[in-house]
Amino acid sequence: MIDASVIWLQLPSLALVAAVLVAAILRGLLALEKVRQFAPDVPNHRSLHTQITPRIGGWAMVPIIVLGMLGWARTLWPIALAALFVAFVSQFDDRRGLSARVRFAAHGLAVLTVMLGFSLSLAGWKLVLIVFLLLWLINLYNFMDGADGLAGGMTFFGFSAYAIAAASAAPDLAGGAALVAGAAAGFLVFNWPPARVFLGDAGSVPLGFLAGALGFLGWLREVWPFWFPALVFSPFIADASVTLCKRLLRGEKFWQAHRTHYYQRMIQMNGSHLGPVRMAYGLMAVSAVLALISMQMPIGIQWTMLAAWGLILISLGWRIDCRWRQYIQEGTY
Repeated sequence: MIDASVIWLQLPSLALVAAVLVAAILRGLLALEKVRQFAPDVPNHRSLHTQITPRIGGWAMVPIIVLGMLGWARTLWPIALAALFVAFVSQFDDRRGLSARVRFAAHGLAVLTVMLGFSLSLAGWKLVLIVFLLLWLINLYNFMDGADGLAGGMTFFGFSAYAIAAASAAPDLAGGAALVAGAAAGFLVFNWPPARVFLGDAGSVPLGFLAGALGFLGWLREVWPFWFPALVFSPFIADASVTLCKRLLRGEKFWQAHRTHYYQRMIQMNGSHLGPVRMAYGLMAVSAVLALISMQMPIGIQWTMLAAWGLILISLGWRIDCRWRQYIQEGTY
């Protein structure tokens, strides 16, 4: 059993070790010419980048996270192994391409394995709802991995909030989250605009899975309320969910690549990644802090703060939509 009295000293050390190892691995991989050729992200008409960039972020992050979780706490083994499984499947998708049916089946198997491993009593509509939410979180994380520094930043802020919230009540969960946050920091060394590496599906899909799996575990243990993970990752959830609804209403295939996310439109209007990503970091930081503060409040105040934050995100989306229409009308798109 991990001693909760020293967890606050251990968490920064875990994060730092993960960051250093991930950064060192990426530096070594970038020195290998064959690695650059093996997993290149070649720009196309839907891309926001202009240079061929290797998709190797997951190659460094996932092994460090998985090995760290296996060594940190036995309770995290099902989550760690399931994350490794989806990373392996996603690497095939990065390299050769897999059908949406195969990808979704692999995601579903990982989610069900973890959920049933931790809660055999969960069944009925609760099981269906949570499986759906976790599957959506996996895929939206992949959808939102399209800008330099964006997914890495959400990972750092989101899992840092998990680690802080769980530090006293669930040290094993806090340590796992700290490992992910640290790995994200190491990745950002090479993903900060202009990015030298991308996550790739082998990185973004496991991170989305971990966000859902650790969030589910925290709720199951009553470390945090049901809404906590949703609020922590609300910048990603709001952008991806609203964009999905719009695409479905237009009859588009939502799983195909596109450039209609709010963050993508901000980058196109701004002409660079840096400004919009900095703004996104502000939203991520506020979401994380708000979630941590709200946990300590009475139920009524919690829901009031959630509603207020939801209105803020809606107003920001409306403002971006207005700016985008003006951008289109001016003929600059």
